[in-house]
Amino acid sequence: MIPPASLPSGNRTPANSTPENPASESISPYRIFTRADWAALRAHTPLTLSDAELERLRGVGDPVSLDEVRDVYLPLTRLLNLQVAAHRQLQTLRDAFLGRPSQRAPYLVAIAGSVAVGKSTFARVLAALLARWPDHPRVALVATDGFLLPNRELEARSLMHRKGFPESYDQKAMLRFLARAKAGDATLSVPVYSHVEYDIVPDKVDTIERPDMLLFEGLNVLQTAPGVSIMASDFFDFSIYVDADEASIEDWFLERFLLLQRTAFQNPDAYFHRFADMDRDKSITFARDVWRDINLPNLRDNIAPTRDRADLIVRKKADHSISEIRLRGAI
Repeated sequence: MIPPASLPSGNRTPANSTPENPASESISPYRIFTRADWAALRAHTPLTLSDAELERLRGVGDPVSLDEVRDVYLPLTRLLNLQVAAHRQLQTLRDAFLGRPSQRAPYLVAIAGSVAVGKSTFARVLAALLARWPDHPRVALVATDGFLLPNRELEARSLMHRKGFPESYDQKAMLRFLARAKAGDATLSVPVYSHVEYDIVPDKVDTIERPDMLLFEGLNVLQTAPGVSIMASDFFDFSIYVDADEASIEDWFLERFLLLQRTAFQNPDAYFHRFADMDRDKSITFARDVWRDINLPNLRDNIAPTRDRADLIVRKKADHSISEIRLRGAI
């Protein structure tokens, strides 16, 4: 996230506090796949996405190639298709046990990761591919941005510089949405967030009608909280964490900020239009300060600690390419 104005000084988290490398790799619930090993699990899953379609799905400064779609995304869609089939069978058996008509609730997939790590692009590409499987054509993608508290509320709580941290979200609204989705409600409503205005759009919602699958993407979707009995992760059937080294993510954040300066920030109506003409040296300094004082603490304190709760971890290299996949329970 980018702050509205000047940065808080704040306390900085020591560099050695991040779980960048687990203390021990000897005990792990994950099986580690190289990209080549993972690609072999594609089997005969067809590539249904063209390069032109992929171009429209790519995020700002986040390159994804068709080779990566073949090697990483297609095996994942095959796995998820098998998971959905098993999930539906289990639902049918449970409904039979309860003596009620069979209900079809959507299969919920969480996608987590840092600011600028590429999780939004990952989610869009995955959603597009999943929607082309014949068994689940209705695939909805929801970002947690819609559940951020409005700026006026953040300002009242002195949280504008904590936007993107767990406390900046309307957690009750998010949990209600996930509970209704899991209950199989026919119509789901999601508040609309404007990246131009950097705020929730008042009295506007997006409507989702009976999705077969629902992808829920955001910074803290796997977050836990002491003393809280129900969390967002209680509703997910499968979860994915998009991972990379801190240094790489910082570089990507800087690149994205400089690119947005030349594009989205040029819009006079943009909340961050005031940064559009900032000179390059000041822009680089500003972006690195934002990373150090806001996004890095959020990553270390809130986001990265949830990584090992994910069912699947995709690991990216400095050039954005995915080099390693970790699958829970495959050992």
